[in-house]
Amino acid sequence: MTTPAIELRDLRKRFAVRGGRPVQAVDGLALTVQPGEIVAFLGPNGAGKTTTIDMMLGLAVPDSGTVSLFGGAPAEAIATGRVSAVLQSGGLLKDLTVEETVRLVGALFATTRPVEEVLARAGIAEIADRLVGKCSGGQQQRLRFALALLPNPDLIVLDEPTTGMDVEGRREFWNAMREDSGRGRTVLFATHYLDEADAYADRIVLVRQGRVVADGSAAEIKNLASGRVISATLPGADQRRLLAIDGVDEVEMRGERLVVHAKDSDAVARYLLTHTDARDLEIASKGLEDAFLALTTETAPQASASDYVTQGV
Repeated sequence: MTTPAIELRDLRKRFAVRGGRPVQAVDGLALTVQPGEIVAFLGPNGAGKTTTIDMMLGLAVPDSGTVSLFGGAPAEAIATGRVSAVLQSGGLLKDLTVEETVRLVGALFATTRPVEEVLARAGIAEIADRLVGKCSGGQQQRLRFALALLPNPDLIVLDEPTTGMDVEGRREFWNAMREDSGRGRTVLFATHYLDEADAYADRIVLVRQGRVVADGSAAEIKNLASGRVISATLPGADQRRLLAIDGVDEVEMRGERLVVHAKDSDAVARYLLTHTDARDLEIASKGLEDAFLALTTETAPQASASDYVTQGV
């Protein structure tokens, strides 16, 4: 039986708040990730993602529960170079060049990939002589990625890895991640770019209030957002009449474009085509953003993880 790359069991972490009640950042979170998977770890601000990642990397100690990386303690996996991370900020000296930074960090490991190789892999070989302080935010994030690649890790943990990158840079980054995953590397990433999760993750894990509320493929997660979206060009649409149709959840106008969220798309389409001058009508299934909002917002109904989980962990 294959040893999981990540195994979190009943993980809990509470923080004291000055002058207020303690905050339960992580509340019984459980997650298992197998080698070679690319897993998106998603949730709104304050859901417990970063705290979970900190405990996974040994940067915070859980109040209870266990963290296991490749069958051992996080400190052991990190010390042997099996785990690397790309975090949102920090860790760079502005007065060193890009190449000097990589060589300095590389000296901390017993063995590393060649400096030239990781610079090229991260897409920053052409700025190797540039001072870190002169690099853009996206270039600095690529440098952090190069540093994470140095020990040739089996697991790479990414917290908002493409912040500051342009569209082309984000695409190149994720193509590199997909290629590495094909070679057996495990990737777990937190991001606010839902299109990245949709396009590149094998699995999506949604977290709310410190717990996993959904776990499955992008298609499975999208299916948790019931209903469809009907859109049409219809200036001056009678929104009240549309809201009165059975199964309609929401009606909005975006300029001249009418957008209706409904469980019964046929009834809405029938009304638009027979009672209005609507044109360019389109019907689409709800996307990842709809499922994300439905399962993670404060107005979402309280439920146990088992009510939402679509893929066992």
